[in-house]
Amino acid sequence: VQLQASGGGLVQAGGSLRLSCAASGGTVNSYPMGWFRQAPGKERELVSALSWNGGSRAYVDSVKGRFTISRDSAKNTLYLQMNSLKPEDTAVYYCAAGRRWGGSSRYASDYGTWGQGTLVTVSS
Repeated sequence: VQLQASGGGLVQAGGSLRLSCAASGGTVNSYPMGWFRQAPGKERELVSALSWNGGSRAYVDSVKGRFTISRDSAKNTLYLQMNSLKPEDTAVYYCAAGRRWGGSSRYASDYGTWGQGTLVTVSS
């Protein structure tokens, strides 16, 4: 599977963005998928994960209630809806796919396929 992330940009605090991750060569509903982010000088962290069957979603505490992960099987695309954005959400966001039919994970090392990253900048 190959992944293409898009949707980043500059937004004011309190605003919203929706990130998209278009998949090709495989279907988003057969891989555990995740959104990670990496801010300057910080380690890459899992923002949200979605199990391959869609039955389980996980979020890092700092985005709970503000971000929503979803997918559209018809468009073969993973999304991350980000509301009430804060300056500390500023980072490069990456989508990633784990092992086909595998379990979800919060560890970047468990995801073998990555999109190219899209920059989200939240101004105060």
